[in-house]
Amino acid sequence: MKRSGFGPRPKPMSRGSWKSSPSAATLKQRSTMKRRVKKPTVAEGSKYLAACRDEPCYLRVPGICRRNPNDETVVPCHENSLAAGKGMGLKSNHARTVPGCFWCHSWLDQGSATREKKQVTFSQAFLEWQPVRARKMGTAVNQPEEQANG
Repeated sequence: MKRSGFGPRPKPMSRGSWKSSPSAATLKQRSTMKRRVKKPTVAEGSKYLAACRDEPCYLRVPGICRRNPNDETVVPCHENSLAAGKGMGLKSNHARTVPGCFWCHSWLDQGSATREKKQVTFSQAFLEWQPVRARKMGTAVNQPEEQANG
């Protein structure tokens, strides 16, 4: 093998010079990503959860609920329908919550009742809770949220 002489060395490649400039499709995708709808923050959703504090159970499932007015197990119960944003590993929107006791909440989430019965029970409780929550939060209710969200 023959050695080369002591001539000029080739220029080393500068960092990133092997990449070409971003394509038009990539630039368009980046600009699209910037315009995504802002997701509600924890603070924005927590006002709905805080409204459920110190409230009685609104689900009142017959044969399940103990109807204790001073029940300390009352927590916000999220709606479990796809229309409310519920999915595998996802909770529905915090605006779709109703105060419910431990027993009614577990019936709603893990109970053996049909999905339709659970949906009817939640809808009735939500219709009763919505004006109370609006007064508590200082907002007006013009139409049910089910119709407003489509």
